[in-house]
Amino acid sequence: MPDFLYEKQFSGMVAGIDEAGRGPWAGPVAAGAVVFLNENIHPDLLSGLDDSKKLSAKKREKLYNLLIEEEEKGNLSCGLGWASAREIDEFNILQATFLAMRRAAENLKVKPEAALIDGNREPKNFICPCRTLIKGDSLSLSVSAASIIAKVSRDKLMCALAQKYPYYGFEKNAGYGTALHIEGLKKYGVCEEHRKSYKPIQAFLQA
Repeated sequence: MPDFLYEKQFSGMVAGIDEAGRGPWAGPVAAGAVVFLNENIHPDLLSGLDDSKKLSAKKREKLYNLLIEEEEKGNLSCGLGWASAREIDEFNILQATFLAMRRAAENLKVKPEAALIDGNREPKNFICPCRTLIKGDSLSLSVSAASIIAKVSRDKLMCALAQKYPYYGFEKNAGYGTALHIEGLKKYGVCEEHRKSYKPIQAFLQA
């Protein structure tokens, strides 16, 4: 279970940072950043936070709401950042993810003195010193909280995009290449939110 062990290896405020949406064929990539300002946190958060991919949508939603409540109480700060499908095409998914992470950190109400970043790739010229943490969302409460912010926010956005582009099942697949998504691409082609640098989408563009 995640805890504050890694955060305590730094002095000052530490942001946990994680992304959601690197793999999908459509939509932006999202990044969350969370700084715990104290440990006076709702017990359901402390016991429930984990890698967002291990949790049900209902559990993620509950944890997301608790994070927002704790932010309103002044116990933590949440930041959210995006990089669009166009930016993914322009810069590549790794650089776009780093861009979203920077925007998430910049959108925090506090200025972190260090950042724990999920994964093994460290962004260059970040706004503060950073350290990568493989499986960080299973080890660090800050990174786990950031993964919830990113995942739930992105899922909400993809549901909204499904209203605008109703042919691809974005509300169910979040832009991943499911059978329903492929069927929509075959019938209706590529939309503005598709990542045109991704090989499966390029195949539809060339068909």
